[in-house]
Amino acid sequence: MIVLTGDFHRDFERLFDFVEEQVTTKEDVIIILGDAGINYYLDQSDYALKQELNELPVTLFLVHGNHEERPEEINTYEERSWRGGTVYVEPEFPSLLFAKDGEIYDLDGCRAVAIGGAYSVDKLYRLRGGVPWFPSEQPDEYIKRRVEANLEKAGWRVDCVLSHTTPMRYMPRHAFLPVNQELVDLSTEEWLDTIEKRLSYDRWYAGHFHVDCREGPIRIMMYDFLELL
Repeated sequence: MIVLTGDFHRDFERLFDFVEEQVTTKEDVIIILGDAGINYYLDQSDYALKQELNELPVTLFLVHGNHEERPEEINTYEERSWRGGTVYVEPEFPSLLFAKDGEIYDLDGCRAVAIGGAYSVDKLYRLRGGVPWFPSEQPDEYIKRRVEANLEKAGWRVDCVLSHTTPMRYMPRHAFLPVNQELVDLSTEEWLDTIEKRLSYDRWYAGHFHVDCREGPIRIMMYDFLELL
């Protein structure tokens, strides 16, 4: 089976429970829609966490979030082919696969494009407190052009979108944190608006907002586990 869920931020108890209850195998795929947080401290604690996750009887397919470094910025990752697209993987942890933004994957007949990244509303808090923050959190112009070029090759048609944040017009404003929203950089959401207006798709899944809800055609996920049918 292929299952979607939302952010973990390094707390994987509900994943452990799900894997045990469902009696999964390495043939099963769980899609994490950003902020797994396994490349956060970039130290031995990350290594130990990845060891634990890699031993689970499941394959994790991770969209890039904003509380983790991009795998392409970490020299232990290499590119490999997986289900018709390219993923980033560390050879030591072959069951932990990071999507490459703009790649289109064949998920058992569902053609899914991955688009990661978002702005961190806690950026200043993290910088002031010496907590990791990553300048690469949002897609830069090179990544955006790559996403657009791949969608152009696909005729602007996919079955499914897997993103971390949402297009701007579908942001769940009821879930906004109590921060000055005028300071929030919405350039990724604005760009996703332009993508969404051009793209023909059946389903769109996102994380980031720490709620389980639906905004228009977008299914926003946090705690739920949803099978990709």
